Amino acid sequence: MNDSVSRPPRPDTDRKPHSAHWGVFSAAWKKGALEVLPHPGDPDPNPLIQNFTNALDHPVRVKAPMVRRGWLERGPGPDAARGRDGYVQVSWEHALDLLAAELKRVKDLHGPLAVFGGSYGWSSAGRFHHAQSQVHRFLNTALGGYVRSVNSYSAGASAVILPHILGSMDDVARRNVTWEQIVGHTDVVLAFGGMALKNSRVASGGISRHIERESMRQAAARGCRFINISPLSSDFPTDAQAEWIPAVPGTDVALMLALVHELVAHGWHDEVFLAQFCEGWEDFQHYLLGRQDGQAKNAAWAAAICGVPAAKIAELARLLRGKRVLVTVAHSLQRAEHGEQPVWMAAVLAAALGQLGLPGGGYAYALGTLAHYGKRSNAVPVASLPQGVNGVKAFIPVARISDMLLHPGEPFDYNGKRMPYPHVRLAYWAGGNPFHHHQDLKRLTRAFATLDTFVVHEIGWTATARHADIVLPCTMTLEREDIGGAPTDPLLVAMHRIAAPNGQARDDYDIFADLSERLGTRQAFTEGRTSGQWLRHLYEKTRVALQEKGLDAPDFDQFWEKGELTLPQQDDDGGILRAFRADPSGQPLPTPSGKVQISSPVIAGFGYVDCPGHPAWLPPEDAPTPAFPLFLVANQPATRLHSQLDFGAHSASRKRQDREVCTLHPQDAAARGIADGDIVRLFNARGACLASAALSTTIMPGVVQLPTGAWYDPVEDASGQVALCGHGNPNILTRDAGTSSLAQGCSGQLTSVQVERFDDALPPMRAFEAPAAETVVSG
Repeated sequence: MNDSVSRPPRPDTDRKPHSAHWGVFSAAWKKGALEVLPHPGDPDPNPLIQNFTNALDHPVRVKAPMVRRGWLERGPGPDAARGRDGYVQVSWEHALDLLAAELKRVKDLHGPLAVFGGSYGWSSAGRFHHAQSQVHRFLNTALGGYVRSVNSYSAGASAVILPHILGSMDDVARRNVTWEQIVGHTDVVLAFGGMALKNSRVASGGISRHIERESMRQAAARGCRFINISPLSSDFPTDAQAEWIPAVPGTDVALMLALVHELVAHGWHDEVFLAQFCEGWEDFQHYLLGRQDGQAKNAAWAAAICGVPAAKIAELARLLRGKRVLVTVAHSLQRAEHGEQPVWMAAVLAAALGQLGLPGGGYAYALGTLAHYGKRSNAVPVASLPQGVNGVKAFIPVARISDMLLHPGEPFDYNGKRMPYPHVRLAYWAGGNPFHHHQDLKRLTRAFATLDTFVVHEIGWTATARHADIVLPCTMTLEREDIGGAPTDPLLVAMHRIAAPNGQARDDYDIFADLSERLGTRQAFTEGRTSGQWLRHLYEKTRVALQEKGLDAPDFDQFWEKGELTLPQQDDDGGILRAFRADPSGQPLPTPSGKVQISSPVIAGFGYVDCPGHPAWLPPEDAPTPAFPLFLVANQPATRLHSQLDFGAHSASRKRQDREVCTLHPQDAAARGIADGDIVRLFNARGACLASAALSTTIMPGVVQLPTGAWYDPVEDASGQVALCGHGNPNILTRDAGTSSLAQGCSGQLTSVQVERFDDALPPMRAFEAPAAETVVSG
């Protein structure tokens, strides 16, 4: 692969501030190379910022507008050639004319209900050039709306279940227990799924101070015990001095049930708290003690399921007695079949201990999963681009995109409702990569083949771009100006432009403004403002809020010149759970009973077999078999955010033989004749991929771990069918099914596979090579 720049070396420049989801930094050109340095106030900088150093002029950048040859020649319509076809370079004028005509055709023939506004993804940390806001605002102003998605791939199940039992996910995850409280008060952190720093080092909108590592170190030095219940010991940093309890993937609910059973059997549960602050304990207790099904959910029962010895479960329950205990559940647990259950059951465990609402105690869902969590909230707002009003009411859970495209008109269940999938003809994506987020990539390919037209704005030739009909090159964050800020980070950042746009790349905003011009809606989209004027307009909301509090409120030019602004933050008051504990009648929870819902008559009334009216152990369908005997853990990567800048210097430096690295236990490797560094083939009935094997005792036997985010690189067999992903994308293996009928969330964290050494000739890596443009059409 040739990583040489396509332009002459740039002259040296002064250092300028910028921000990304993984950290605030500054950048400058030194001796023709981009030098990126973390913010001096960051105590534990994230090395992901080094992915920028070679990104601006990488050969995989999309340099000009491109149209798929089959779409250009035959016009819109379903086409199995998507992902295999060639591309034709066209002028911007021609590309925008073609796209505007197609948008008008679809709207006139089918209405906005036939348009899906994709763009699920993190994109830029900037609050104005936020691709999801840009494309949704455009579709609302130009077409009158679009079919939207709800929830996220990361937290699809938890976002739906939590409001039924405690409150919104933001209240339980963001405005609850802080790292300050843990350092000062917590005796035991019981972390199901661990608290991996690779996850807590990123936050949408940016993060200026990574405090998680030092907070764990301080808490551990005071005597706080961190318990890591996970198949991976690496799900905690060494600074926490965590005790590792390896458990079979996906069995955390059984272990939680056994812990509560131990508490009840010994009278260690807080009966007063359960009676005063909770609803539905008696119904749940019937299940717990086996009065419903004849099986008590005790330690011996759980040990056979989760692989943790019964004596260890009993010991762990004794440890919790009388302590200030914090229960956490990583997003990973709910990214699996029945993902609602561990989220719910962990709340029940915290309630049984009587800990909810105490400083440093109770239940902090997803603490350690994102840098937003465990922090104070800002006391003034950071504005973002308003998206307008969506005139289309139809939506899908975000992880059900393939189901929608393959089964238009068919009904689906979601949170007590039964709705039909809309018939989508055109999908518009900007700032996201479904070939990273989604499962069963062969099925996703078939789904996108059903569209009339697929439009993508992209900085690089991701697999999503390679399946699109119209690919428009957009600027990356370093090539534009913006404002970076997050609701839980006190630093507002002036994101200066570091480099001119690559090739013919344009800002998403300018692309949509010119499209709106062709559709007669430019004023509605732009409100008469340029990008620079929008930045000043959005900043004003923050400035006025500061002024109203009597605080320093510099004007925009002063802020831009300084490069950053420190914002005030709210008190660490524990949020709704602390308020509820202090005054249960005056500050009830936003649940049907106003209390913690140990059982939920509402959910029971939905009649879902896969999500009953109280938390329960529900065995998964996608479990190891004799043919596919290993659990695959497809977790978040450590070298990039999702699939962003997978071609970046830091991400590329951690690959081996250009492949993603998978980890397996030496015992499993020896049984298969696999040595460290061998290329292996992971496979199941859905597909296969290649990866480089790393042997480690930090993973439990019977489990293989392969992170998500390697750009999909399909390799075809002699018949033209996709045989495998040559790069190591685990989503060619994972199952595309909802967590349950309640949430329909992503269940891509776990699946079952076999692994074997790959001794054939390695296929060439093409993921980071741009497709050759065919005939240039001027239009």
